[in-house]
Amino acid sequence: MKERKYEILLKSLTLHIVSFIMILPFVWLVSTALKSPEEVFTQHLTLLPKKFMWSNFPAIMKAAPFDIYLLNTVIVCAGILAIQLILVIPAAYAFARLNFPGKGFTFILFVIQIMLPLEAIIIPNYLIAKALGLLNTRIGLILPFVASGFGTFQLRQTFKQIPASLEDAARIDGAGHFRFIWYVLIPLSKPTIITFSLISIATHWNDYFWPLIITEVDRVRTLTIGLGMFLQQESGSDWTLLMAATLYVCLPIIVLFLILQRTFIKSFLTSGIKG
Repeated sequence: MKERKYEILLKSLTLHIVSFIMILPFVWLVSTALKSPEEVFTQHLTLLPKKFMWSNFPAIMKAAPFDIYLLNTVIVCAGILAIQLILVIPAAYAFARLNFPGKGFTFILFVIQIMLPLEAIIIPNYLIAKALGLLNTRIGLILPFVASGFGTFQLRQTFKQIPASLEDAARIDGAGHFRFIWYVLIPLSKPTIITFSLISIATHWNDYFWPLIITEVDRVRTLTIGLGMFLQQESGSDWTLLMAATLYVCLPIIVLFLILQRTFIKSFLTSGIKG
């Protein structure tokens, strides 16, 4: 019994140490973002600022149009996610619950898409966007990512775990494919859908390469590109503004995860349970 207690204590201590190490850079980021420039380079290490410089955040807004960058990022991430869900949910349903010729081969093509990095198809994507006149547009930022092989695979696995008896009952009640998806599959798969949504938003919120290639003007740039331009502009001269800008970029996605973390964790805890 004592050995078991010591084992639990050791695991708990290890987790706390690792958590502290992982969160320390973010704490230091927040601390530096709220300091004055004079407090950054001192002989004595201080975590809490002597005076909280909330004015750093209005200052970065004056230095660069971060409000426009934020709006563009929200529109792009929300647009990608909305179209992904519209396409992914019916595709996952077809692969999980329906039988049709070429089902296995078609699903393999979806899985292969997961293996292809964006960099491998960046030139064809750029040429297509240029031919369609989508350079420097939000639609051009959204279009290459509307189909998700990962999302299709993830939801397919969840839909396959839904008991067939529920589908039979829905059929007896006169429900068609879309009513069964809307009233049965989606409510029961909510943790998986939210998990996929978080992964999609985080991925495209932090995406740098594609927006860098396709955008040249501030009116369509996203936060990551705006932050990169701001770093070049400041050239490391004012670390307080640089950290304030970095915090402004990463804080929304962190808050979103903290709000939805219970559902995110629940999806992993229930992923292997079948009814």
